Amino acid sequence: QVQLVESGGGLVQAGGSLRLSCAASGSIFSIDDMGWYRQAPGKQRELVAQITTIGTTNYADSVKGRFTISRDNAKNTVFLQMNSLKPEDTAVYYCNADVLVRTKGFNYGEVCWGEGTLVTVSS
Repeated sequence: QVQLVESGGGLVQAGGSLRLSCAASGSIFSIDDMGWYRQAPGKQRELVAQITTIGTTNYADSVKGRFTISRDNAKNTVFLQMNSLKPEDTAVYYCNADVLVRTKGFNYGEVCWGEGTLVTVSS
């Protein structure tokens, strides 16, 4: 009932930049926190950045000062600007959102995930 679609991944050289986008659509009453996670080959999925509805942000230590998360509440979209990319940033990046799903009966909370977008940083 709710879909998250990421875009903006790709191949970039070390030191370069990419901007990821994630748009949520479907039966959405409201969205609370949104965020980005990543999973590198052979590693567990980890939090990259989170943002609340009022713009409070939280970052993993490894990306502080290089990545910036933002959102457009009117468009149910979250962004991740990634600068000064390093080979160790190579991973599949997943969008995440705490959604209050709208139904005919009652609304309910659900943690939604996108399918992921691959970011590859070459050295």
